[in-house]
Amino acid sequence: MSTVSRQFRLAARPVGLPKDSDWEYREEELPDPGEGEFLVAVSHISLDPAMRGWMNDARSYIPPVGIGEVMRAGALGEVVASRHPGFAVGDHVSGAFGVQSHAISDGQGVTEVDPSKVPLPVYLGVLGMTGLTAYFALLDVGRPQAGETVVVSGAAGAVGGVAGQIAKLKGCHVVGIAGGAEKCRHVVEDLGFDACIDYKNEDVAAGLKTHCPKGIDVYFDNVGGDILDACLARLAMHARVVICGAISQYNATGKVTGPSNYLALLVNRASMTGMVIFDYVERFPEAAAELAGWLAEGRLKAEVDVVTDLATFPEALLKLFRGENTGKLVLQVAA
Repeated sequence: MSTVSRQFRLAARPVGLPKDSDWEYREEELPDPGEGEFLVAVSHISLDPAMRGWMNDARSYIPPVGIGEVMRAGALGEVVASRHPGFAVGDHVSGAFGVQSHAISDGQGVTEVDPSKVPLPVYLGVLGMTGLTAYFALLDVGRPQAGETVVVSGAAGAVGGVAGQIAKLKGCHVVGIAGGAEKCRHVVEDLGFDACIDYKNEDVAAGLKTHCPKGIDVYFDNVGGDILDACLARLAMHARVVICGAISQYNATGKVTGPSNYLALLVNRASMTGMVIFDYVERFPEAAAELAGWLAEGRLKAEVDVVTDLATFPEALLKLFRGENTGKLVLQVAA
């Protein structure tokens, strides 16, 4: 019995923010799974800032999504038909199934998840790629030590919120940067940061001077642009800057704006290092186990922002670039 998959495919390369005409909605009839394959009914789709970069026809850490292809995305679902020895009907799984309601998989890159332990969307957040990104970017690249000052931009977002919480677990003084009073309240009161600077309503440089009197030892950058420059100007000696993302630049129609304060790296003998999660695949199990342990102990909070209905995908994705989400943004396929 064939299955119809509702899909969003990339129709054009966006210029600036993606618009409706950049997407093609299609209903595609899928074949039955072949030998070594299984069919997944997708329940939740991960919406991430990195998706914007995947739409560009430019050299990057991963090939771009091709015109006419189903939009790339991490997702969760349930196996509903299987001819694969490792996956049975009823299994809940996580994988790169894309922006669609059903997917055929050969099991490559797919892992089983247990919805009895945590709500399913958490496997796309703290226990998914965003949590793993925060873990490795902070601990392997940032290398924070107890007593150091860690600043995290995009602090109310999926990666930043986890990174700041981990820094607190490691005994650091943690300062967030986020947009709006409510997000800053959430970062301090709910996530446990020591302070949060509202870049929409405060002078970031002045806030950094107040909350980081001895300078910044680790800056975890998710936004780039002017905020990166402000943090570079406040670096401590031997600081580490982690370039995890640059959401302020993703929809730029001109050239990407680089840091003008980069000489602070020289003066402070500091380093600035880019981080891509795919370099750590072999260590995912160890990191996921530690994250799950902190979550179970109540030392780590999982913030998930769920939007419903696959049909809302084009508009839901824009929430990321308008700063409208708090925590991990997830699209629930069924309304």
